[in-house]
Amino acid sequence: MTQSASRAIPVARVLETVMRTNRGRLLAALAYRTGDVQRAEDALQEAMASALTHWGRAGVPDSPEGWLLRAALRKTIDGYRRDKTAQGHAAEMERLAEEEAVLAEAPEIPDDRLRLIFACCHPALEEKSRVALTLRTLCGLPTPRVAAVFLDAEATMGQRLSRAKAKILATRIPFAVPGPEDWPERLNSVLTVVYLIFTAGYAQGPETELSTEAIFLARLLVTLAPDEAEVEGCLALLLITQSRAAARISPEGQTLPPTQQDRTLWNAGMLAEGLAILDRAVARRTPGPFQIKAAIAALNTAADGPDWPQIAALYARLHDFEPTPVIRLNHAVALAEAGHPDLALQHLDAIADDLAEYQPFHAAKAELLARTGRTPEALAAYDTAIALAASAADRAFLTARRAALR
Repeated sequence: MTQSASRAIPVARVLETVMRTNRGRLLAALAYRTGDVQRAEDALQEAMASALTHWGRAGVPDSPEGWLLRAALRKTIDGYRRDKTAQGHAAEMERLAEEEAVLAEAPEIPDDRLRLIFACCHPALEEKSRVALTLRTLCGLPTPRVAAVFLDAEATMGQRLSRAKAKILATRIPFAVPGPEDWPERLNSVLTVVYLIFTAGYAQGPETELSTEAIFLARLLVTLAPDEAEVEGCLALLLITQSRAAARISPEGQTLPPTQQDRTLWNAGMLAEGLAILDRAVARRTPGPFQIKAAIAALNTAADGPDWPQIAALYARLHDFEPTPVIRLNHAVALAEAGHPDLALQHLDAIADDLAEYQPFHAAKAELLARTGRTPEALAAYDTAIALAASAADRAFLTARRAALR
């Protein structure tokens, strides 16, 4: 191996470490300054290629992140110069050159990730595109892995990401933190994306990359938006839910509700952290949907069993924030567990058309019909739920419940 080749190996490792820990921060800084996610990604990729050459020859700089950001800004300017419309970008090129000069004096890279999060989760983008773009930009997942999340072809997902980036540029979606008048709605959009990423991972199994990435994003939001009760509520919800992940599938392969899980398999440290964060959020006295969901998750972990009347009351309050059929379904289930199965069935009848293709609705209806002695109807509802089940674990659980009823 030549001396230059031997130097290239540690340089590549340093670059890999820098990108693993700071890619999102670098990309956010570039996207904010250019208003163009694709151009920012391309410039960062070119800067990485330059780093391998320059660092191998001159050594790793004192601030590799700052070096990469300045290099990427120069690459962006070069990209504008190569455009046929370069003259139209003269002012932009001058501004970026000034930015690069300022960074040369203060090489600490700014943290603009909150701006990037709000841009990626803008309501003008489709929900699926918001999730995909957040995974690609903030979490750094390559396009093939993002495609796998949605069971899409890589080319299809690449086109979706390209369209989302182009829309941000064409409609001038701002890389900015919303003002007070828009903050609650826009923040809820961001937290919903984080929660969708988490639930996609949670459905895959106890330890998945997506669940980890969602918790990373929630922690990042707590750091970037401190003192926000809803952000803390989202993180608390994810931690409390994830703390039970290892116990949610029985040795026989069946999905288990919290009351039937082996508590010794729960992650006690993660659960304690989630409960503490929830307490801190609730103490701020600015209630919101994610805090309520976290409180419901917390009540399901109580050592002496869930407090179903309180859970039912929380679902009724959650419905004020999110008046959806799924929330009404969960409210009905809580009412049944609190001792009101007939009332719960009335609630289910009211949302039957809305949730005709929703497996948990038919599973809940089967259970309530069985409790009220309507066995033939319960068996039919179980058949529908089993047919709609999305996982083998859910099918096994429902099949066992049906067999026990017979």
